[in-house]
Amino acid sequence: MTTLLIVDDHPLQRMGFRMLVESQPDLTVLGEADNGADAVRMAGDLAPEVVLMDVRMPGMDGIEATKRIIASGVRSRVLVLTTFDLDEYAYAALRSGASGFLVKDAQPEELLSGIRVVADGDAVVAPKLTRRLLDRFADQFPVEGEPSHREAAEQLAVLTDREREVLTAIGRGWNNVEIAERFHLAESTVKTHVGRVLAKIDARDRVQAVIFAYNTGLVSPDNHS
Repeated sequence: MTTLLIVDDHPLQRMGFRMLVESQPDLTVLGEADNGADAVRMAGDLAPEVVLMDVRMPGMDGIEATKRIIASGVRSRVLVLTTFDLDEYAYAALRSGASGFLVKDAQPEELLSGIRVVADGDAVVAPKLTRRLLDRFADQFPVEGEPSHREAAEQLAVLTDREREVLTAIGRGWNNVEIAERFHLAESTVKTHVGRVLAKIDARDRVQAVIFAYNTGLVSPDNHS
């Protein structure tokens, strides 16, 4: 059973999410919050596997709440709901540690699938879209708490040459099939490499790996191929 915390300042929106979630036998809602501060507190108290987070709320918004939830060390993963797929809120959410985002007009099956994917430890946003977000907004939003250049260099240093190639490929937005074809590897081998890369650079998922590759200069806005 996957547990959720629903965070939205609109009661009808929360009700709709709860009804959808609880119509599924493998999902259950532990609680609801209507603001960021309560979301942080309840995530600490309830430790839901997934926090369904609205971003535009009065007081503490969903971006700050996401930062605090991730920084607290709880096991919860955050799935952000935003209005547009290429706006600054989606970008800021990913930089704050969210495991993905969905637009609010997503189909119910998309939301349910996204919740399950995030609960399984993957990310709900294509790496290519992450790259587009980074290219568009990276200069506008410096983020605190990211690895220093020295720390990042140390993390890069522990990668093998192949793992560094795989990280660069992830940073360019390639999926496992594309990486396997480019490097003439079995897809299972690529999955193993990806898992080791994520562990060594302390990334929660591929989205965070894309951000890491971008921040360390392995990829750049003019280097997509």
